[in-house]
Amino acid sequence: MQKNLYIHIPFCESKCHYCSFTSLKKRELKPYFDALFLDIKEALHKFGVKNKSLQTVFIGGGTPSCVHFSYYEKIFDFLKQFLSEKCEITSEANPNSSTYEWLKAMKEFGVNRLSFGAQSFNEDKLKFLGRIHSKKEILKALDNTKKLNFNNINIDLIYDSKFDDKKMLNYELACVKDLSLSHISAYSLELEGAFTNKISYKKYSSFLAKYLIKSLENLGFKQYEISNFGKTCKHNLSYWTGANYIGCGLSSVGFYKDTRFYSTRNLSSYIQNPLLKTKEKLNDEDLLTEHVFLGLRSCVGVDEKRLNDKQKEKAELLTKKKKLKFDKKNARFFNTNYLLSDELALFLLC
Repeated sequence: MQKNLYIHIPFCESKCHYCSFTSLKKRELKPYFDALFLDIKEALHKFGVKNKSLQTVFIGGGTPSCVHFSYYEKIFDFLKQFLSEKCEITSEANPNSSTYEWLKAMKEFGVNRLSFGAQSFNEDKLKFLGRIHSKKEILKALDNTKKLNFNNINIDLIYDSKFDDKKMLNYELACVKDLSLSHISAYSLELEGAFTNKISYKKYSSFLAKYLIKSLENLGFKQYEISNFGKTCKHNLSYWTGANYIGCGLSSVGFYKDTRFYSTRNLSSYIQNPLLKTKEKLNDEDLLTEHVFLGLRSCVGVDEKRLNDKQKEKAELLTKKKKLKFDKKNARFFNTNYLLSDELALFLLC
């Protein structure tokens, strides 16, 4: 049974320079949300989701906050019956478009976790990244969340850009320190979108990554995944544990047992037939590869029982070298340095 639901809102006010996700200028909003509603309704029926059984809902994008809250009302009215008592309901938002009115309406719909795409508090760095908000708008949005009594709030930060050094990170951390956040996602800049092949735009500094991780932990944000710190996001954790999840909306992805489901990336095609999904069946090797890579880059760890004899020997060797830690009670190997996760995974699997 699917217990986690992802809803994709593909619309944005502008395209960030580093972005490779499906994001479009706002158009055909009503036809899109009509199609999205059918997609959600059919998916919950198809996968046998029962009343009060959804554990997480995540509305991502794109920029969910750039769409007027009235478009979400029908969806939340329908979802009410399926939400568990302690369902974690997250919505992404941008500081400039998440007005007090939008935040208030989303809370009344049931949203209890917010994820703001802040990326930086430095005005020059924000412009470099193609963000259209300011530090002042970040602080205003967060102030509105306090007024509305939201208490589970994440902000995204980007580091390792050409603007970043120890002084810049200290500035970002100083801004974060007193914001009453529960979670921070810190991503190393990816050279994608308009930044593709712009090698000089990135520092490639392992020192900055280590410094940021240590500094965030000193502020009380414990790292539990390579890019995530603080109070665990239940929805993201479901991906890393290999749990089933439903994906609805343009370019969304879902997963059930050993099959991944993809929606089209073409807006017109999605509006015409939102129920059409492309399927990808994963074999045992594919599933193990995902388990190892995701397990080593997060607090999930790797299940010893899923490894063959050769892989176990390698895991034991890494444990002796203190690259991994073995929990006998749960029979799982855990990574002690997430920055080495991919290298460790490749060593185990190759």
